[in-house]
Amino acid sequence: MQNPTVEQTNTSIEQTNLTFEDSVIEKIAGLAARNVEGILSFDGGVIGSLTDRFRSKSDPTQGISADVGDKQVALEMTATVEYGHDIRQMFNQICDVVSSEIEKLTGLKVIELNLHINEVMSKKEWKDNNSGKPNSSLSTEENAE
Repeated sequence: MQNPTVEQTNTSIEQTNLTFEDSVIEKIAGLAARNVEGILSFDGGVIGSLTDRFRSKSDPTQGISADVGDKQVALEMTATVEYGHDIRQMFNQICDVVSSEIEKLTGLKVIELNLHINEVMSKKEWKDNNSGKPNSSLSTEENAE
């Protein structure tokens, strides 16, 4: 599905068109948000857990869905967070970093971001439960290639 246009400037071409797949916006949001301290993972729920069993590579879009409009984006995110962190502060950081990255990279404005927390656990408990799974360490700092 091709998505809406972003206005282009400084070009001699009369008409230009730049569009983004929802998955591109989801990936930008996932990569940006994973570096917020206290986020253990973004999760895709039951279906995400099932597909994790068959996936060999990590998926930064798991637990994130985007609805891209003409000049705006709405995001739904589901996360597991580390016990002891202020979840409201993490939410504010996610809103800031995701909005900033999407606007910087695409020119689209994030007008809605909904974050659902599906689990709270210690980092040790999370590591024990997710050892060896493809999305078990998706921080862009840890997996920069």
